[in-house]
Amino acid sequence: MREMKAIFETNGVTETEKLGEALGKLLSPGDCVALKGDLGAGKTAFTRGIARGLGSIDYVTSPTFTIINEYGGDIPLAHMDVYRLLDAVELEDIGFRDYLKSHVVVMEWADKVTDILPPEVLWIEFEILDYKRRRITFTATDGRYEKIIRELKRQ
Repeated sequence: MREMKAIFETNGVTETEKLGEALGKLLSPGDCVALKGDLGAGKTAFTRGIARGLGSIDYVTSPTFTIINEYGGDIPLAHMDVYRLLDAVELEDIGFRDYLKSHVVVMEWADKVTDILPPEVLWIEFEILDYKRRRITFTATDGRYEKIIRELKRQ
């Protein structure tokens, strides 16, 4: 299976949110965005931008303790944080697959539950370069997400 990668660098929270917003405008219900990166790397700020791109006016916060935060908009968003889950079964028990039917799913720490994720996922990894700058790497293995990456690179 071939992979397509694209690397973006952002300088501050505002740029990270804008990149997320650009992505959000390209997503559809059923899309699954899997986020990886250390604490404080920008995953929630990026998701805040995705929500805005999906038409939400809600303020996005980390779902670390709630596991799932839902946001309205033109397309609903299920923002998940699986850091505290013991295994993928817990995620299944709280309705993960149901969210994939009607929402865009953005999952922080998704590398902890790879066995439950759909076959095609847009992986995004966050690296801290310094206190403001981030390297954000998108990886796709299917045509739909490859097209999304190509579109983001054109912007």
